[in-house]
Amino acid sequence: MNRLLNFVLYIIVLVQLSCSNTEKTNDKVLTTHIKSPAGDNTEEPHLTEGADGNLYMSWIEKKKDTASLFYAKWKDTTWSVPEKIAEGNNWFVNWADYPAISINKSGDIIAHYLEKSASGTYTYDVKVVAKKATEKIWSNPIKLHSDTVNAEHGFVSMQPYEDGRFFLTWLDGRNTASNNEHSGHGNSNGAMTIRGAIVDTNLNIVDTWELDARTCDCCQTGATIVDNNPIAVYRDRSEDEIRDISIVKYTNENWSEPKPIYPDNWKIAGCPVNGPRIATNNGSIAIAWFSASNNSPQVKLIFSDDIGETFSSPVIVDDSFPLGRVDVGMLDNSTAIVSWLDKGKTEAEIKVAKFNKEGIIGDIIVVAQSKESRSSGFPQMAIYNKKLFFAWTDANKPSHIKLTKLQL
Repeated sequence: MNRLLNFVLYIIVLVQLSCSNTEKTNDKVLTTHIKSPAGDNTEEPHLTEGADGNLYMSWIEKKKDTASLFYAKWKDTTWSVPEKIAEGNNWFVNWADYPAISINKSGDIIAHYLEKSASGTYTYDVKVVAKKATEKIWSNPIKLHSDTVNAEHGFVSMQPYEDGRFFLTWLDGRNTASNNEHSGHGNSNGAMTIRGAIVDTNLNIVDTWELDARTCDCCQTGATIVDNNPIAVYRDRSEDEIRDISIVKYTNENWSEPKPIYPDNWKIAGCPVNGPRIATNNGSIAIAWFSASNNSPQVKLIFSDDIGETFSSPVIVDDSFPLGRVDVGMLDNSTAIVSWLDKGKTEAEIKVAKFNKEGIIGDIIVVAQSKESRSSGFPQMAIYNKKLFFAWTDANKPSHIKLTKLQL
């Protein structure tokens, strides 16, 4: 289905929904502004704590017909001088399908970006580059997936894995299109899939798998590692167009069968472009996601103490007309912090709150105002040194990245 039609369907669902007044909001915004290392015409920030114990941010900068991927490292109270990772004049730059970086214990970095493979709107490949901590130059790019189909490949999640390697998962459209220049999202011959791979710092693809043969077309994926076992979460898609969140995990050299984390039974005939996020602490996991089942938009949170075998009852994070675009982190094995985008009274708001299995702990904090538009992207959150860091795109012209932090 055409992505524009998907979005229209999603908006129709939202405008039919009524608001509730269950939200508890803290009117005090206890945040500290951080000067951004990114200048004008920048967007799509990504925050991550590396396995080396440092906080990093990557972002896209656009100048005329060229897009560049940069990153910087947080140092005490400021960011390092930005370093360019890669650039191109044939990239696919999208509000929801953004580049990312991942860092292993040795400080080796891999990064991905999206490069057009043909003239179709959604015909693009995932390209991966790497730089070892002992080197100064980024590698030449490789294509993450082995197929040569001109189709959509993206929505990548990356995590540092054992032996300095990395686990990557992504949505792969090789089955959705025939191999011609104008194929891609919207010319479906088959279903979108989710795939996974192990990549080393020399960009050798060690293993690769198909994790689910039928998924939602354009929702973000999420990934984590527990006891050296990769886990992926994503929005699934049944034959009846039920698009709930599923989980798969790798144990004993085998992938589990896809399993829903909770039966929302959200039936929608288009992709809501609103994927899940997963975090872990001492073997426990927390997953945050958005659903609008039964014409009721909600952000939800769920916990598991046995690596996704069983889950607690979900906690309702927000049911007062949230827009989703969630992020999640864990403070300990029973406490999670969730951020999300809310419609707000006059402008959209980035909100955050602390939860356990029983529900909210404390108040909902309004981090900043944003916009509902696609151009505002997906707000990013990271827990680092007992502080919460946030990054998001300010879509006012020229676009730029804003950052803030608050004390836990």
